[in-house]
Amino acid sequence: MPKGSWREFSDFQGEVNPIKGVSTPKANKKVRLYRTRGGKAGKLVTVIEGLELDNKSSKVLLKSLKALCGTGGTVKDASLELQGDQIIKVMNFLIDEGYQPKQSGG
Repeated sequence: MPKGSWREFSDFQGEVNPIKGVSTPKANKKVRLYRTRGGKAGKLVTVIEGLELDNKSSKVLLKSLKALCGTGGTVKDASLELQGDQIIKVMNFLIDEGYQPKQSGG
């Protein structure tokens, strides 16, 4: 640790920092959208898989999707679920965010 107030590297802690969380670019992720019957009384649910986000980022993305669609939703395992048939709105939103989503199923 150098003496005085001058430091060459502001985040230098005495050891070299390893590369933190190298992830694949958004455009290269295999994002899939599909609708399924789920929840109470077999209502339609839109499922988004393949985003590969951590828990905090998933919740932030889900919050903006819920506001866009005006529906409820949840994070389950590695997928996001939105109430209702929201495929078109979600697909347009994800394209604007830099993903390349594909619809699977009918």
